[in-house]
Amino acid sequence: MKFTKEEISFILYDNANSVYATIMSAVIFPIYFSNVAKNAGESGDYWWGIGTAVATFVLAILAPIVGRIADFQGWKRRVFGFFVALGLLSTLYCAITDDWRGMLVGYSLSYLGFLGSCLINDSYLVDVTTPERMDSVSSMAYGIGYIGGSTIPFLASIALVMFGEKIGIDGTMAVKLSLIICVLWWGLFSIPMFRNVRQKYGVEIPKEDFIRKTFAELFATARHIFRFKPMFFFMIAYFLYIDGVNTVINMSTSYGATLGLDSTGMIIALLLTQIVAFPCAILFGKISGKIGSLKMILIAICVYLVICTLGFIMGYGLEEKFLTIRQATTLFFILAILVGTVQGGIQAISRSYFGKMVPPANAGEYFGFFDIFGKFAAFMGPLLYAATKAITGRSSYSIFSIIMLFLAALIVMFAGRSYLKNVPERIRSGE
Repeated sequence: MKFTKEEISFILYDNANSVYATIMSAVIFPIYFSNVAKNAGESGDYWWGIGTAVATFVLAILAPIVGRIADFQGWKRRVFGFFVALGLLSTLYCAITDDWRGMLVGYSLSYLGFLGSCLINDSYLVDVTTPERMDSVSSMAYGIGYIGGSTIPFLASIALVMFGEKIGIDGTMAVKLSLIICVLWWGLFSIPMFRNVRQKYGVEIPKEDFIRKTFAELFATARHIFRFKPMFFFMIAYFLYIDGVNTVINMSTSYGATLGLDSTGMIIALLLTQIVAFPCAILFGKISGKIGSLKMILIAICVYLVICTLGFIMGYGLEEKFLTIRQATTLFFILAILVGTVQGGIQAISRSYFGKMVPPANAGEYFGFFDIFGKFAAFMGPLLYAATKAITGRSSYSIFSIIMLFLAALIVMFAGRSYLKNVPERIRSGE
């Protein structure tokens, strides 16, 4: 499949923002921030959690409004540019300041910029391609993001942190250089979006009663989502299974560390996940074109059920001492590969399936509500995990709470299968 200039630009932005997810929010900067805060007598993980939660909550609340403003004809690029600039400048500030409070503010603003730019970028899907090509474009974007932004600059940053002292670069400078790499990579691969992509669909800006009419339209969209059964069933199912996906991503290393697995081995396993996710995300898009998006989502949910079941066996086996650390480590690597086969695919197909549903002129607004479901889903899974651990005292039993999320998603998908089947084109046409 040959991609157009607009489609390539969209794909490259997933490559651009993925570097932020690994360097700034997942691995390198969080560890550095925690150490700086600790040296100042503060709890780094506590303040990191606060900063992440505040940025996520703010965007989750504002997402439909941001999306509605982006839907105004000629405004999508401006809103997109605002969030990209916010993310880049705030990340750069984190590389300059040595004060943990400045880092916290910079991180929170950069995370807000990252989330906001991803929201608007998702809504650009209707502008850059056709419904028939959305699965392939979205999947390729996720795939390139994994092998590009999530791997190449990340490896360069890890090399700086681990071996920088041999060339006269201390740990602090290595982290600062890593953040600069993040800014440069993110900024460079964002350029094609600004140069090549235009907003094709949009709504007219109200000439009077701007605020009242904007909120009236938002309420109308919310009513449509909750009253129209196909979209309602999909959004509920998405809330449940994407919560499970996010929990697997966020809790995997913490779960492994609690069980006593080696941290270096887990980092290598997670890097393997990124490598496997590249071809598998692209493959997801190709297969979905033949058997349908919904079937691929159902397959991915079932694979996650297998992953969680094996994760429970791994933990329970170590707790009951019928598995050794070596056996559990091998199982962790198997789980990492399995996650790689479906992680990018289920996210990519979910984005493209929803993109086929929404009216193109209101894509930003609809993706704003879609973003709310995704952001609030990020809270429930870890909360269920922690609550189960608190009640049972067993990390392995906490996996059951994640299994329940995927099972609930399957139940919703099957309950709404008669509504969900072949609906994207009907919804786009306004039926």
